[in-house]
Amino acid sequence: MNEIDQLSEFLQRLTPLSRSCLLSELERLELCGIDMPGSAAVQARLRAEFRKDGSTQARATSPSRYFFAPLELLLIDGAPEHANAGRISRNTLTPIWEWICRDLLPTMARDYIKAINDQVTANNPKEVLKTASIFQTKVVKVLENTLASAESTEIARGKLAQYTASRTAFDDVRKMQHVLRAGDALPKFNEKLPEKIAKFDDGQVAQITAQLGAFKKAHPDALPFALALVARRLTTSWQLVRLATKSAASKSAADVAATPYACVVPMVLDRLDDKRLALRIALRHNRVLVARDLLAEIYDTEYALKVRIDGIEGCEWGIRLQQLMDAIASLVAAEVSRFPSNVGHILGSRRLRSHDTLGGKLSYLAWKGRDAVQDGAAAFRKLIGQT
Repeated sequence: MNEIDQLSEFLQRLTPLSRSCLLSELERLELCGIDMPGSAAVQARLRAEFRKDGSTQARATSPSRYFFAPLELLLIDGAPEHANAGRISRNTLTPIWEWICRDLLPTMARDYIKAINDQVTANNPKEVLKTASIFQTKVVKVLENTLASAESTEIARGKLAQYTASRTAFDDVRKMQHVLRAGDALPKFNEKLPEKIAKFDDGQVAQITAQLGAFKKAHPDALPFALALVARRLTTSWQLVRLATKSAASKSAADVAATPYACVVPMVLDRLDDKRLALRIALRHNRVLVARDLLAEIYDTEYALKVRIDGIEGCEWGIRLQQLMDAIASLVAAEVSRFPSNVGHILGSRRLRSHDTLGGKLSYLAWKGRDAVQDGAAAFRKLIGQT
């Protein structure tokens, strides 16, 4: 028996859920930059079974798809190895579902799967949604009891680790709990947002801040997910940081950190990390033009954070920003070094840093002048209040 036959026999011994989980895990490792010999052949075989379009995006089976439906707008397709406040990795859904079915609620999960399949066969969409909602409520209640003590939490974490090596999968379980507990509040909040926010100006910042304030009062644990929904509507992702900087007493990092929406700064850094991963993949596949556009967005985000938050270099945000930029610089240096020194590389062009152009420098001076006036006015108001 050759290796291919042995592999086929091994895969067929696994349950369909286990094979799907294996595919998600192999894709997760690939996104993390971990090369495994023979992985490509296994992935191709499993994708042929589970994803008829050959895509690398995880496709949930019907019962789990209905269960995870409230999470859909919050799912990301990147590697679940770095923080993603307000978002959940799609690649963790398969191991979480297997954990729910085998360890958390095995009997109820079997009943749920049968009920969903029966209702789907009967073409009864209302009952499908009702059945899914009931099971979601049961899972939330069990999670509340399971995570109530440190001991039971560690047991649950260990059980989940049997299905994935991802360090953040258990964090996604907690996020799922918060989203399901919020019920239809998140979809209703999402419906009130503008379809697209090309420019996050002062008027829109004020309007959305008011909406977030009302949401936060009713569902404080779900606030990061509401912020993630806002981020989805922004044409320029770094503008999310304006929710914190506009409500801060000044531009100092300490004042920005004291605002109710300071968590948007790590969220912007999360998205910068997403772009770093995307840049690495683009370079690996020689998609230089895609890499160029990603790099321009990365530089714009770095510049915006440094301009809008004074002293960011000396705080935790700035340390993470520098670590990300160092990693990105290494990727770019490795790519540029592939070419002779006398041959210019598009990724080494200064034009990618738009703020280094004359127009960018004039905009910077205009911002600094405006900020000086605003900071002076804020200081004056503070002084009046103290006297």
